[in-house]
Amino acid sequence: MTVFISTPYGTDEGNFNDLPAHVWPRNAKREEDGEVTIAGVPLTEIAQEYGTPVMVVDEDDFRSRCRDMAQAFRAPANVHYASKAFLTRRIAKWVDEEGLALDVASENELRIALAADFPPERITVHGNNKSDEFLRLCVESHVGHVVIDNHQELAQLETVAREAGVRQDVFVRVKPGVDAHTHEFIATSHEDQKFGLSLASGDAYTASVAAIESEWLELTGLHCHVGSQVFDAEGFKLAAERVLGLYARIFSERGVALGYLDLGGGYGIAYMPGEAPLDVAAVAGDLLSAVQEVADELGIAAPTVVVEPGRAIAGPAAVTLYSVGVIKDVDTSFTTSRRYIAVDGGMSDNVRPALYGALYDARVVNRFLDGNATDTRLVGSHCESGDILVEDARWPDDIAPGDLIALAATGAYCYPMASNYNSFGRPPVVSVRGGRVTPMVRRETVEDILAREY
Repeated sequence: MTVFISTPYGTDEGNFNDLPAHVWPRNAKREEDGEVTIAGVPLTEIAQEYGTPVMVVDEDDFRSRCRDMAQAFRAPANVHYASKAFLTRRIAKWVDEEGLALDVASENELRIALAADFPPERITVHGNNKSDEFLRLCVESHVGHVVIDNHQELAQLETVAREAGVRQDVFVRVKPGVDAHTHEFIATSHEDQKFGLSLASGDAYTASVAAIESEWLELTGLHCHVGSQVFDAEGFKLAAERVLGLYARIFSERGVALGYLDLGGGYGIAYMPGEAPLDVAAVAGDLLSAVQEVADELGIAAPTVVVEPGRAIAGPAAVTLYSVGVIKDVDTSFTTSRRYIAVDGGMSDNVRPALYGALYDARVVNRFLDGNATDTRLVGSHCESGDILVEDARWPDDIAPGDLIALAATGAYCYPMASNYNSFGRPPVVSVRGGRVTPMVRRETVEDILAREY
């Protein structure tokens, strides 16, 4: 059976029973009986044991993407997994075992990493409004780097480091003024936004000099971030070129050769069948060559390039599994209608469609379908008209209550952004590997929610 799966970016023809390999986890498979398995585990079994919604993480997929990135950027330590994409103690342990470094963007992310015994010297700390308590934890834990976002923070950190008697390694976050052609909310390199110090105004240079002159700070590199969901090296190359000019100025005027250039993350993934996945090796090779070329032109030693590919590692490794509830047809005109399929989760476990207009590939995973294509909208169970997971699709009309629907590529920025809207509990998370299921996070209950009340 062939159906047309419509998106705002066009129409992809394909069999609804297929699982696009570049979108779904590497160990996902549609079996002969129509059930979908991941790492040999039927998703129906996971639904029966853990209920729905439930997030399922393919451990070997996650680990293999860590290795892909490490190989592309020449060493595991040059790849800093971005915790904000998805962090648990087990995720931190996987990252550690694969030899990668770790980025954290809040005090609690740092505490989770430390609770997982992640080596603090391989942790880099981000954030635009770090408290004294957060900075004190960074210094006392001996984290590898603190990324300085502003002049006020530089002074704060210097005071904290002096009181602790610790000389703290730092990066300065630079705004290179590069448009990465991404969503406004996830573009992080232009001037008019909250992160970093301006290259154009000279603020980045002033902060760098202050760090160099500080008795308690050691400036070892610069950081920039052009945005999220970027698919080629052009934005990164332009940012690198501009920031390397600052390296050259620091070297010529201060005699300091900085060892690292942290180009942030933002490496895109394919969410839909018609999207091409990122060619990690090609982008890395292009970027590293460009950095070396610009450094040679400027007459400076090329710094070690560090990247932060959180989404590109975690995103494709997981799916979120839902149960179908109410199905109803709604007239959209005198001659047309749309089928609404409601599932038992929604914007509380995945706010990205409502927040960013994000697109997801969704499939029924408990059986084969062979119905006629019909206009369909997949919605959640929340008291909100914008609670939509898939807005426009043409799906088979034989989807029924009780079927299981999975959204692919939900491993990044779904669970960390989950909420208790309508007092929904956040879903459980399990990992799968070699035919076995391992619980990672239990389902949040109403007792958990009530336990915080006085």
